This record gives sequence, structure tokens and C-alpha cells, in this order.
Amino acid sequence: MKRIHVSDKMQYDYFYSLVENEGENFHELFKPELTPQEMLALGVFGGKYLTDCQNEFPSAWFVQAKLSANHKDISLNYFSVDASQSLKKWRAKGWIHPQDPRGWFQWYCRYYLGRRTHEEDLRQIKRWRSFKRHCGAVIKYCEPYNFSCRKKQRQALLHWAYDSRRI
Repeated sequence: MKRIHVSDKMQYDYFYSLVENEGENFHELFKPELTPQEMLALGVFGGKYLTDCQNEFPSAWFVQAKLSANHKDISLNYFSVDASQSLKKWRAKGWIHPQDPRGWFQWYCRYYLGRRTHEEDLRQIKRWRSFKRHCGAVIKYCEPYNFSCRKKQRQALLHWAYDSRRI
């Protein structure tokens, strides 16, 4: 079992253990279509996510990642639109758990690496599953593979590991 030590701008002296192999043994209801590495390479979160905590994750994840060290750059997003709410809004809605102060994607990156925290995993998987409804809206209102239709919704789906390029 590998133990990870985190000390970055948002979390100091936090430790977690990897109890599964990377990318394996996911909960039966959790079937993301994109890996964290694929998401970062496609362009998500305006390139601002994980810029100060790359030491925590495999360096391969960042080789082709579209990142912006100083500010959110929407042009780096796959669909070149802003599909994110602020961290302040996420906190106000109670969506942030102290073990993952950056939110869902941080949870997913750590889960993908092999961390498991039963109750929080179930909460985040439930949130991920509920986001799939946005796939239905894209299917209902857009011609197949019309990437100019509902770009914001498509980008948001990428943020949740749904590959909206397949719709």
C-alpha cells in the first residue's frame, strides 16, 4: 500500500493511502468515459486545475495537459467555453468535502489513483451519475456530432469524465 503526502496551496500535511491499482476496481456504478490524463489533455477547467499540485499525481498526466499557471484560460477548454462554477459557489452548495478541497475532479484523480473512502466515494459517484442527464439534453436538442450545439453543456460533461465528443 502506497501512502501519499499532500502539501499544496489548498491542503497542507494531508495523507492518504492507495488501496487499489491505478485505474482499476472502480465501484460497479462508476464508469467514467475519460481518465484524468485524457481530461487534462482535452482541456478542462480553463487549464487552472491542479497547477500547483502536480507532484501528487503521475507526471504522465501532465505531458499533454493544457494548463495555465497564472489564470483561468477558457481558450484551453476543448469547446472554448466557460462551463465551471466558482469554488466559492461549490462551497456554498455544500459540494466540497474537506478531504478534497478542490472538488469533484480532485476526488476523481485520487480515486483513479487508488484511494478509496467509502462514504465520500458513494456521495461523489451519486453526483457523477446525476450529471449524466446533460447527455440526454445534448442528444435531444443536437444533431449527432454537432459540436457547436450546446457547447457549454458538452464542456461541462467533459469536466465530469463524460466524453461528449461521442454524442
